[in-house]
Amino acid sequence: MTTSENDTSNAYHHVGTNMPVHSHHDEEVLSEQKVAAYWRANIRLLLGLLVVWFLVSFGAGILFAESLNQFEIAGFPLGFWFAQQGSIYVFVVLIFVYVRRMHVIEREFGVDDDADEAENGV
Repeated sequence: MTTSENDTSNAYHHVGTNMPVHSHHDEEVLSEQKVAAYWRANIRLLLGLLVVWFLVSFGAGILFAESLNQFEIAGFPLGFWFAQQGSIYVFVVLIFVYVRRMHVIEREFGVDDDADEAENGV
């Protein structure tokens, strides 16, 4: 054996003992029911957030603007305020809600990467 054959640092990860690091859930095989339940939870979350997005952007900014304009925020009619600024605030909040809920869903179904990052020091 030459020194280049002994050097496994550049070897493919499936050759010899140079195996890739596995996550904590690689050994378990997700059943089709578990995968379907994960995607149902994911889609249900997305649809719920899209409904809120629609109600705030189209509903408060256009459909219900007339009735909302009876109220004021900082001297502006509420319907106008939602169309110009309020919807942006709600959209940013929706992003944080999505991230937080997805972490919960991923942990629930065992597909989160947080434990992998902690194990690998990332």
